[in-house]
Amino acid sequence: MIRILLADDHGLVVAGLRELTAATGDIEVVGTAADGRRALELAQSDLAWDVLVLDLSLPRVGGFEVLRQVREKRPAARVVVLTMYPEDQYAVPLLNLGAAAFVSKASPPEDLLEAIRAAHAGEMWSSAAVKRRFAMNHEADKDLPHKSLTSREYQVFALFIEGQKVSDIAAQLDLTVSTVSNHLAAIRTKLSARTLVEVVRYAYQVGLID
Repeated sequence: MIRILLADDHGLVVAGLRELTAATGDIEVVGTAADGRRALELAQSDLAWDVLVLDLSLPRVGGFEVLRQVREKRPAARVVVLTMYPEDQYAVPLLNLGAAAFVSKASPPEDLLEAIRAAHAGEMWSSAAVKRRFAMNHEADKDLPHKSLTSREYQVFALFIEGQKVSDIAAQLDLTVSTVSNHLAAIRTKLSARTLVEVVRYAYQVGLID
């Protein structure tokens, strides 16, 4: 049996995933977490698990930070990211951070099951488009300035270039407005951007947004 942890703050999603995995015969849910802090507690406890299925929009501790800490403390840990965040902006950075798979919540249920099994087998799983982009860009763009952003900075950066306001980002990531502003200041410095408009312009120039 493949033992999985589910980290998602939507009860209906968790219930649906329990039902989906229960029907497989080879995957079982051994723990659930409705926020990032609880996910870290479970992941670092004595509970035996094989794959963490992780949403990015978690209260208390965001999914990016959960991924970073889990991989830091358990380098062999297998993490499948299951999210509504756009694949074109998030998939490759998350794979670079150590995720074993990126699955959109808009994907067929079979994709998640495939991703869990692939992760358990030590393989990377993603859509064909992401695999091509990952292979083509992994070496070519490793020195781009945004690669130096921390996981939290990248999360703020990605939400900002989507067009979200500072207050909205703070609410979504469970941060204060001043903390988000501090992250944006650090991002501007790392991207050599004098203004936030130049941060968005940088994202256009490197192809992160169209």
